[in-house]
Formats: sequence, C-alpha cells, structure tokens
Amino acid sequence: MEEKVLKPKTGMLVLIIGILLYLLALAAIIGGAILIEDGNNIGAMSLVFGIVWFMAGWIPFMGLKILKPKEALVLTLFGKYTGTIREPGFYFVNPFSTSFNPAAKTKLGQSADVNKQSSKLITSSEGTQVELTSKKISLKIMTLNNAKQKVNDALGNPVEVGIAVMWRVVDTAKAVFNVDNYMEYLSLQCDSALRNVVRIYPYDVAENVDTTGDGEPDEGSLRGSSLEVASRIKGEIQEKVEFAGLEILEARITYLAYAPEIAAVMLQRQQARAVVDARKLIVEGAVGMVEMAMDRLHADNIVDLSEDRKAALASNLLVILCGSREASPVINTGSSVEG
Repeated sequence: MEEKVLKPKTGMLVLIIGILLYLLALAAIIGGAILIEDGNNIGAMSLVFGIVWFMAGWIPFMGLKILKPKEALVLTLFGKYTGTIREPGFYFVNPFSTSFNPAAKTKLGQSADVNKQSSKLITSSEGTQVELTSKKISLKIMTLNNAKQKVNDALGNPVEVGIAVMWRVVDTAKAVFNVDNYMEYLSLQCDSALRNVVRIYPYDVAENVDTTGDGEPDEGSLRGSSLEVASRIKGEIQEKVEFAGLEILEARITYLAYAPEIAAVMLQRQQARAVVDARKLIVEGAVGMVEMAMDRLHADNIVDLSEDRKAALASNLLVILCGSREASPVINTGSSVEG
C-alpha cells in the first residue's frame, strides 16, 4: 500500500464557527425559555435547537487535529485508509476519521522480548527519550539500542555484540499496514541481521577464513573491520525493512567482547601471542646485531677468531641480547702455564 498525502483544510475556521454556534445555542436556550413563558411557539423551536447543539455540537471538534514538525497522522474512515497528514499545522478532517498507529504503546526492552516494559530504549537523535503513547507517527531520526546478543563467530567462539541502529519512517502507509508492528518488526530484523553477519567474521584476524565470499582468505575480523561489519549489517537490515516503509541511516557496533565463559582463556591466548611476537622481534634484532659485530671485527682486523671462538662469541651475544635478565660478564685473562 502506497502512502497518500492529504492536505486538509485549516481548523481555525471550524473552531471559531463551533464556538460561535455554542454561544448561539446558549442564547437560544435562554431566549427560548423566555419565549415559552410568554406562550410563543418560536421559543420551543429555539429551545430544541439549543439543546440539540449542546448535545451534538462537540462532534465537529473531533475533526480538529494538531501536528508538530516531524509528525504524521494516518487516518482511516470506517476501516478504509483515507490518507496521511505530514505537514505541521492545525487541521480539520472528517470527525469520524480515526488515527491509526499499531506501535503507539510499544516500548522496546529486551531485543528478544519487544513487549517487556522496562527501560525505554527508543530515543530521539537529540538523545531525549520518547514514550510513544499517541496515535501520531514520529518522522524523526530514531535510535534503537538492541540488547547484547551472544553469537558464535566464524571460528565458533561465542562473542557478545551490541548494535545501535539509526532509522526513520519514510512511508507511513507501509509502516502501519504492511506489518503488524513496525517497531517490533525492526527490532527482530536487527537481531537476525546481526547474527547473520557476525557469524561470517572471526573476532580477531585468523588464517584461512573468507569473509568476503570470493573464495580467498582475507584479514577481515569483527575487531579490525568494524566499519565493514556495520555496513553489512545496515545493508541486510535495510533489505528486510524496505517492505515496512523504514529507512536505515546507520548501524554501529556499540559493544564487542568475548563471552564471559571464554574471556579469560582468550585473554591468555592474546597475551601468549603478544609474547611470541615480541620474542620473535627480539631474536631478529639480536641476530642482526651479532652479524654486524662479526663483520666489524673482521673488517677492522681487531681480532682474528677461529670458527670455534666465533661460535662461542655468537652464542654469548645471543644470550645477552635475548635474555630477560641482565648478563654478568666474565673477563677472560688468558690461560696460565705451570713450569
């Protein structure tokens, strides 16, 4: 169903006429009562008019609608969609028209339980919390903070991921009539897209993992490719909510960590990998320094070393350079000869 934009008449004229008719009805009741006492038949008609208007005169006021900027009102008449008012102002519509918004009282708490009445996680782009209890549909940019999800990454490690999705309603008719509750629908689609994308990536860069689908291993990871992951999540959500008249402006990963049951083990693994990398760098530097020392000794003819002494010197230098403790040098004064 496509959105049909209405441009109703201003409600100020109806408001003024309605107030004047109420004043006229009051005067008719008072004047009719006086005329009836005088035996005038016109007084009865005047009294009836005043009473009838007092009883039914409020009906036109039901058609008065006020819209603020970035608000919309979806109107139905006896079950049929008549149109949407999108422009701010004071309007008059058919008094028997009703506004419809199935997500009016939805409060998203847990992402897996959208009806849980807990903290309000739908906030406006200015950071203020919004409680949607009216029948008006907000056209502002909204932020949905879904609860953290525990998902297995590409290597099967459980990780916890949280996302924030910025979205807005672009087609009120689709949002209201194509799905049962567009806020619940968005929340569940965010969960689904998050799981589908996260399981493609490892937490850290891993060997022989293809995250792009081209059949070649790459260096994609949840921690190192957060922008790419967020872009893929946004694209998948947008594909699912297009039918509901919603536009996804941005998706961001707000929380990323290993699940508590493996967090300690993975921390030890990261520390061990850091130690290995550091030792590798130290050994590479030490070998270069030993090689440089040997070349300088040979080039400057400082000392003529045999192969055994070269091996001993290289061994001692590597111990000194690669050792984690300070070396205790031993001075060799030469061998003694007994007479």
